[in-house]
Amino acid sequence: MRPGTAEFRLMARINLLPWRAALRRERQKEFALWTGLGLALTAAMMLLIRTQISAAMDTQNRRNQYLEGEIGALERQIAEIRDLEAKKSRLVAKMEIIQQLQLSRPEEVHLFDEIARTVPEGVSLRDLTQEERAITVNGFAQSNARVSAYMRNLEGSEWLYDPVLEVIENKQDAQGRGKEREKGSRFTLRMKQGPRGRTGEESLPGGKAAP
Repeated sequence: MRPGTAEFRLMARINLLPWRAALRRERQKEFALWTGLGLALTAAMMLLIRTQISAAMDTQNRRNQYLEGEIGALERQIAEIRDLEAKKSRLVAKMEIIQQLQLSRPEEVHLFDEIARTVPEGVSLRDLTQEERAITVNGFAQSNARVSAYMRNLEGSEWLYDPVLEVIENKQDAQGRGKEREKGSRFTLRMKQGPRGRTGEESLPGGKAAP
C-alpha cells in the first residue's frame, strides 16, 4: 500500500522537530554568548572608568593637600609679617616719642624761663595747663593794669606769643588769709608756645583761633 498525503505530512513534521529544536538551542547558546560578552565588556568598561575616577580623585587629593600645605605656610608667613609690622609700629612710635621729648626739652626750658621772666610784679599765676603748643594760665593780679602789663610782656617774648585774655573778674584773692587777702582781678589767659615768627596757624583748644 502506498502512503497517502496525510501520511507524508505527518512524516515531514516528525522529521523537522529535532532540527528545529537543535536550531533553537543553537540560537539560545549564541544569545547567551553575546549576552555574556556584553556583560563582560560593560563590567570591564565600568572597572576602567572607576579606576580612572579613583586615580583622578587621588591626584586631586594630593593637589589639595599640597595647596593646603602651601596655604598654611603662607598664613604663617603673613602672621609673622603682621607681628613684625606691629613691632615696627610700636618701635617707631617709641622712637617718635623719644625724639619729641628730646626736641621739646629746650622748648620746655625756654617756656619756664619765659613764664618766669614775663610775669610782672603784682601778678601771680595759680595754675598752668598745656595742650600741645597751647597754654592756658589762671592767675590773680592786683589790678587790670597788671594784666595788661603781663600781656605786653608776652607780646614781646621770644617763646610765647598770641596772648588772648578770656576771663577777667574783679574779686578778692581767696588764697590769702585775714589781712593778707587782697582785692584784684582773677584772669584766664591763653597763649601759644614756640619761637617767635609762627604764623598762628595752630589753633587754641576749644576751636578758638588766635586773633
